[in-house]
Amino acid sequence: MASGITGAASAAATTSKTGSGTSAQEIAGNFTQFLTLLTTQLKNQDPLDPMDTNQFTQQLVQFAGVEQQLKANDRLDSILASSKAASTASATSYVGQTIESTGITADLKDGAATWTLDAARAAPRAKVTILDAKGNTVGQQDLSLNAGPQTFTWNGKNAAGISQPAGTYTIKVVGQDATGATVTVETGVSGKVSKVDLSGSEPVLIVGTARVPLSSVKGVGLSTTSS
Repeated sequence: MASGITGAASAAATTSKTGSGTSAQEIAGNFTQFLTLLTTQLKNQDPLDPMDTNQFTQQLVQFAGVEQQLKANDRLDSILASSKAASTASATSYVGQTIESTGITADLKDGAATWTLDAARAAPRAKVTILDAKGNTVGQQDLSLNAGPQTFTWNGKNAAGISQPAGTYTIKVVGQDATGATVTVETGVSGKVSKVDLSGSEPVLIVGTARVPLSSVKGVGLSTTSS
């Protein structure tokens, strides 16, 4: 009879690893079976050789642990569902808004593509390189950067002064301070959100042809006009 009790508890432990809804039903059935077996064994035990109470006490503890695990899983699922719903509601509120986010790509439109450059400290010598979708260099410019955020606008022309076609372009910035030490320059982009992609684990904002994860948004309602 003891083996039956152990088997019921083991089945409950295994069941806890499956889906929470099914697990809750099966653990209840296993627990009922366990109590039935325990009651039967207690009624029919040998008075001269009674059952070790530690055995079924351990089984009760095991069942209680599994039950608590199932309840914790249900609460976590509920929290995740609420969090996703809140994230979705937050993401949809960005539609029609102008946002600024971290990123290296921007759309060349009407002869201009704009990025935000955020230098960790002043960089008197900085080289900006613009790459097309195939990774070819289509523009370079030397400039001086102040510490903090500032905008950079590329006029869409290569070194020969030829206008490049509209599309998505990538920026690379290498900055140096007065001593020649490298200065970290973070790049960002801004634009108006046209729609939101909710198909993935995290909402993605669509800005032109760029895809901006919600977690990358740094500001809302910022102007895209360069200074």
